[in-house]
Amino acid sequence: MTPRRLSDSERLAWLRLARTETVGPVAFDHLLTRFGSAERALQALPELAHRAGRATPLRPPPQDEILRELETGARLGARLICACEPDFPSRLAALDPPPPVLWALGHAELLPQPSLAIVGARIASAGGQRFARQLAAELGQHGYVVVSGLARGVDGAAHEGALSTGTVAVLGGGVSDIYPPEHAGLHARIASEGGCIVSESACDRRAIAKDFPRRNRIISGLSLGVIVVEAELKSGSLITARLAAEQGRDVFAVPGSPLDPRAKGPNDLIRQGAILCESVEDVLRSLSGQAHLRERERPYAAEDDGADLDHEALRETVAALLSPTPVSRDELVRATRAPTSAVMAALVELALAERAELLPGGMVTGV
Repeated sequence: MTPRRLSDSERLAWLRLARTETVGPVAFDHLLTRFGSAERALQALPELAHRAGRATPLRPPPQDEILRELETGARLGARLICACEPDFPSRLAALDPPPPVLWALGHAELLPQPSLAIVGARIASAGGQRFARQLAAELGQHGYVVVSGLARGVDGAAHEGALSTGTVAVLGGGVSDIYPPEHAGLHARIASEGGCIVSESACDRRAIAKDFPRRNRIISGLSLGVIVVEAELKSGSLITARLAAEQGRDVFAVPGSPLDPRAKGPNDLIRQGAILCESVEDVLRSLSGQAHLRERERPYAAEDDGADLDHEALRETVAALLSPTPVSRDELVRATRAPTSAVMAALVELALAERAELLPGGMVTGV
């Protein structure tokens, strides 16, 4: 649909739907498509959850709670950007699905600009931090905004290198949740001098473990590519690289000594086909001629969901096909031979009833 500004009442409903228990980005996107507006989706939620077998009533958060979130953001000087609005970053809007909302503290005009992510080990070597800082500075000189996660080590070095040209820090908690504490000064400088602090969480929310995969998805989603400097084989940086590959973004890896465990992650990425990055020229060469990612069209209009189907029977058939092992939504469509829209409606109802979990990338599990 054509990007548009929301009225105050529409914005309140949009945020309220986004903050409703069990309504993640996948369910949010489907509900808007199915009902045409956040207001109508909110009205339908309790009945959808009830008929799918939810044990307790599903109640969206009260308006007072959402108004407090908006007031907190205003007090901090942060901006709420909804996914349908024209200043929502187009690369992030191209995700399937995008985060419904972003809070931005600082220079939000950086978000649509060409950007690259630099991520890596928290306990990074001095050489790794120096490389990240220099690479970030050189990318900035070539017109790229540098995105990272404000963590210790490589992330902090990348932000420092790009402060004078533009950097975006994506947080797992709210934009006022400073972690690690020693980055309080860097957080303040990014927000006030040369960057933007971004989060999809409420401004004063403290980060918990489940927030960081969502944070990593935004880091890669904002970026044309992700550069991994140092990372052990089991690290959040490799999750960010995997998400970037799934999103169709370039993945770069800085090679390192086989004697250093922090080099195992980037070296393994190179074996899997990541682009070797030894200097800024490697990145620029890969990006030359690359078209900007176009905004995905997301028609938030009501659609036919198969009026002749027995939707209750389909929902229970879909539930029986689910297990703790993730399965693609396309596989469920093939197994049921039902319209995609009807299967998606059944999955959202099961998710609202806490009988399924909708995952980014078109996957779903049983609960």
